[in-house]
Amino acid sequence: MSFPLILLSLTASLLFSLCLAAPSVTLTSNSLLDANGIFFISYDGVVNVNSFQLSGVLTYSNYQFAAWYTSSSTAVLARRLLPSGAWSTLQLPHNLSTEDSHNVIALGVSPADGKIHVALDCHSSTMYYTSSEAGLATSGATWVVSRFGSIVTTLGTLNIGTTVTYPQFIVTPDNLLQFVYRSGVSGNGATQLAEYNGGVWSNVGSWASASGTYTSTNGVTSAARNLYIHGVTYKSSRLHVTGTWREQVGGVSCSSGGLTNHDTTYFYSDDKGRTWKNSAGSAIGTSGSNPMNVNTAGIIVDSLNADHGLMNQESQTVDSGGQIHAIISYVPGRFTQCVTDYETDRISFGRAFHLYRSSNGTFTKFEIPFPINAVGRSQIVLDSADNAYVVLPYVRVVTASKSSGWTDWTLAYDGVAAGLNALGEVTVDRARVASGVLSVLYQVNSTGITPSAVHVVDFNLNG
Repeated sequence: MSFPLILLSLTASLLFSLCLAAPSVTLTSNSLLDANGIFFISYDGVVNVNSFQLSGVLTYSNYQFAAWYTSSSTAVLARRLLPSGAWSTLQLPHNLSTEDSHNVIALGVSPADGKIHVALDCHSSTMYYTSSEAGLATSGATWVVSRFGSIVTTLGTLNIGTTVTYPQFIVTPDNLLQFVYRSGVSGNGATQLAEYNGGVWSNVGSWASASGTYTSTNGVTSAARNLYIHGVTYKSSRLHVTGTWREQVGGVSCSSGGLTNHDTTYFYSDDKGRTWKNSAGSAIGTSGSNPMNVNTAGIIVDSLNADHGLMNQESQTVDSGGQIHAIISYVPGRFTQCVTDYETDRISFGRAFHLYRSSNGTFTKFEIPFPINAVGRSQIVLDSADNAYVVLPYVRVVTASKSSGWTDWTLAYDGVAAGLNALGEVTVDRARVASGVLSVLYQVNSTGITPSAVHVVDFNLNG
């Protein structure tokens, strides 16, 4: 009598465990963009692949676009017809100005006119910019450089200064193109917003400033900083931002070999970045006239001092319910309470954490149980069912199901074991995820300044 009940119980348990299983991924293609991409190590990374690039590989309509520098230092743009067309390339009349991995290429598309926008080659310096003829993003017209305008040092006709870093393009819910960047320098900079409307770029203004006073847990104070953002993400009409502050004064950290990054912040805007609210819904800032700063109330959602090698500019996304999900990484206190060499200590002890907001306003942080084994950053995306996929350095894809509360983290693909030989962090095509495909831009490791291959690898998300 009991046997059928036991069998039923085991079957139910098996079915339950299967329902809770973390999603898998399937590698469907690995395409070579360039056998000889420029290669040099700077700030622990390469210029062709950085997490803050946001759109080094970008899907729009039926096409996918990618950008990198080839071995001659020339900027290259590529296009292919999805899902698996051959890549076509063109070279812009611009060479990388210096061996600095910050000087990435960022791509954007303005839906109103179908122009492709390119911002590149800046690190607290002059930014270079060009845009294509109207309609090139969708027309399938021949992929030739004559379809792009001259390279200029302004954002169209908008002068954004000569100390620009981290150019990022985003599209608003009503199909305007926006541009996010930092003015100033690390430890003393402002996060800025511009907007493209009617074929013209205009300034919205700074929404996070260097002002305010931060007092560290060791009593040292700092009067200047910048906000490093983990992304800028629209969901419906809301713009979500997470980030971390970096202080100008090195003494806020326990060691000169650490990082002065501290705390994880969150705020949002319901009017395309004009005014801002904290997680509780309180008004906290206005772009251009009253930007947020380190003393703004209610923006810290995960408190951490500057002693743990907290990384800046990781990644974020928003789920179907409009709740933010971010990846942060640092050296947990169980390994040390004072990071004395952030590069060595992050490689040895660094861990990534999934930080997300629930509908009741609470934030949950869960340690992903796989070492990052790198200095660099990780990328998070969610599928249509809100299952999580995180691309750790070296193209290691770990996943967790929404049904488990994002706790059943599993290694779904191991780029190290697969022999990809990818160097560190990667860039992902966030726009393509909605179609159930994750495209990852990576570069093969090399030595010195020997050029190496640049690839795009595609995974089906099997959530």
